[in-house]
Amino acid sequence: MKLPPHIYLEERNIPYEARSFPPDTEKGATNVAHALGFAERQAVKTLIFQVVDTGECVLVMLGGDQNAISGNLKKAIGSRNIRMADPDVVKATTGYVIGSIPAFGWQPQGFRSFLEASLVQEPILGTGAGQWGEEIMITPENLIQASSAIVVNLTERDRPVNGS
Repeated sequence: MKLPPHIYLEERNIPYEARSFPPDTEKGATNVAHALGFAERQAVKTLIFQVVDTGECVLVMLGGDQNAISGNLKKAIGSRNIRMADPDVVKATTGYVIGSIPAFGWQPQGFRSFLEASLVQEPILGTGAGQWGEEIMITPENLIQASSAIVVNLTERDRPVNGS
């Protein structure tokens, strides 16, 4: 089965591996990682945040076992007034429902996507393919290319958000 994210990657000659897991798997990155036999850190959570003042939405990608530090996230996005986007805003922005948002293929020109910096150390990452039960395995470098991600530190308090 070819889903839009598969076609997007193929049109750009970006290598990936399509994997399937049982659709009755309980929702969440941790459960996907367990079903496919890779580390929770490698299961990428795709979260949509909204800047309240402007309405801008951004994609934030974290490992399945990670949470963003609020201050780091606000610095990366450039606003103190952010929140998780409501489900209807997520659907309108991405074309997908929460739990199956691919990391690429739906963003309009100029849309900002952020990837947690520690994930570039992983050999392979898994991201949703837009349909529950389907996962895309991709290297961090290829994920960055496909999503035009800005790599930032979102999880370590003692390191700068941007830079080394």
